Amino acid sequence: MECCSTGTPDPVKGRRNYTYMDAVRALLGPKHVLISGIMQYSMLWGIMIGFTITTAISTATIKRSACFHEKGANAKCKVSGNSYMLAFGALEILLSQFPNLEKVTFLSVISTLTSLAYALIALCLSIAKFSIQHEAKGTIKVAMAGEDLATSTKIWQVFQALGNIAFSYTYSMLLLEIQSPQAENKAMKRVTLYAIGGTALFYTSLGCMGYAAFGADVPGNYLTGFYKPLWLVDIANLAVIIHLIVGYQVFAQTIFAMNEKSLATRWQAHGSFFNKIYTVRLQCKQDYSFQFTPSRLLLRTGFVIFTTLVAMMFPFFNAILGLLGSISFWPLTVYFPLNMYMVQANIKRGDSTWIMFQVLSLLCLVVSLVSVIGSVAGMLEHLKHAQLFHINL
Repeated sequence: MECCSTGTPDPVKGRRNYTYMDAVRALLGPKHVLISGIMQYSMLWGIMIGFTITTAISTATIKRSACFHEKGANAKCKVSGNSYMLAFGALEILLSQFPNLEKVTFLSVISTLTSLAYALIALCLSIAKFSIQHEAKGTIKVAMAGEDLATSTKIWQVFQALGNIAFSYTYSMLLLEIQSPQAENKAMKRVTLYAIGGTALFYTSLGCMGYAAFGADVPGNYLTGFYKPLWLVDIANLAVIIHLIVGYQVFAQTIFAMNEKSLATRWQAHGSFFNKIYTVRLQCKQDYSFQFTPSRLLLRTGFVIFTTLVAMMFPFFNAILGLLGSISFWPLTVYFPLNMYMVQANIKRGDSTWIMFQVLSLLCLVVSLVSVIGSVAGMLEHLKHAQLFHINL
């Protein structure tokens, strides 16, 4: 939509909207900015939590694969993910201190390539597993699948899956920050169309093949269901780890920029210390210098530490992703974009387009509500068996 990729009031000659909140402020007014800001940055922070959990699971899976390779497929190889979460947090603290990391193009390239790599490997492994079985474990009669599961549990899991799908398609909160500076109203429309189309086809293929290969026992973290060939599974998990290490900073830098901009105005009186730029020089074969400010050092370090601790408290991969997706999907991906588009396109209340958008918004709201219920039910179920600050495979 033009309102999400260009300026206002004119999509070509209007004032440039650099962030999601700028677009909301310009088109819907200041009263909507606070709500959209809370939703946007809560979503970004939640994704960082999910990345921390997923990285620990993928790293522990590689460790467990090595155990299976050494002791056999039937060995009891339990691996704790706590140390991997701490290591991931320490690495992100270091990366967060680099200036202008969000402007390094190759990071986006690495993130895209690794994402494509592990998804392709997962799809190929599912196809291979299905071919060996000579039959589909899944059934069209989903309600009859998983006979050992209660009907209510199946319903909650279906609702939770809707939240996971919503999470996968919630990208609008970063769209304005990453858009092309050239012909935005046209270029970003094409990019969005191709990206959504390709992603939908790919995700559908993964979901169908995974269900055919595993049936009702398909794991929440797809790659944990495969053990052979070990080297290929390890490559896929390594790609996941690299993707999340890089992706973490993409979301974190947006939060850092907002917080530091806000605090810079409040700490002007203390500018002599908090906002002063210090330079550290390292003398090796070549001279290296590193610049930092106390505000960046303290804020970013504290934020990453807090995110890591929250991830260790609630290591529920699928339930957390479902909850994040369900909460943010309707307001960030449907309600605000649709209303911004209607304001910019001057669509009047009562028009056929306005009615169609209201029906679409209502349907998406229902999806968000039921997926919230399913995700909360999933978290409550996990709390019965899980221990805080303790993640095992």
